[in-house]
Amino acid sequence: MFEKFKESMMLEFDMSDLGKMHYFLGIEVVQFAGGIFISQRKYVQDILDRFQMKDCNPSSTPTEAGLKLVKDSEGKKVDNTMYKQIMGSLMYLTATSTDIMYSVSLISRYMENPTEMHLFAAKRIFRYLQGTTGFGLLYKKGENSSLKGFTDSDYAGDQDDRRSTSGYVFMLGSGAISWSSKK
Repeated sequence: MFEKFKESMMLEFDMSDLGKMHYFLGIEVVQFAGGIFISQRKYVQDILDRFQMKDCNPSSTPTEAGLKLVKDSEGKKVDNTMYKQIMGSLMYLTATSTDIMYSVSLISRYMENPTEMHLFAAKRIFRYLQGTTGFGLLYKKGENSSLKGFTDSDYAGDQDDRRSTSGYVFMLGSGAISWSSKK
């Protein structure tokens, strides 16, 4: 069926068959008999190098337990442009990393006036990534593909404006297909 579709597309459009996909927009795609594994291993290594974190000690979690960030008007300001570059890089990583979604959402709230406290929290995520470069999403072939959804929320968890943070993940079989965390 796939071959027929490909042939009909080639008749209609000017295109080439490049074979199995290995990389797409910085996402590594590994196809094997048991399914498909996607990750951003190389991208993680690139951003660790870019932000001088390639030799950091790994952390077992992306955020300290119970961390409560606040607007830190008294704290030492950090380079706003660099912080935004860090945030953009981490946000792009959430395309394959459900495990950092909450932490990235949390620190992204402080892009306007970041301080050393916020940069330290961002570096904690880099340290976590250092220990999890091989993590990604696995979609198993032939597994029960039931759709499940999970959600959670805190209550007025933001110390500055008392707004809640909520998140969700939808799984098809054992693979995450949609996720979010936001205030």
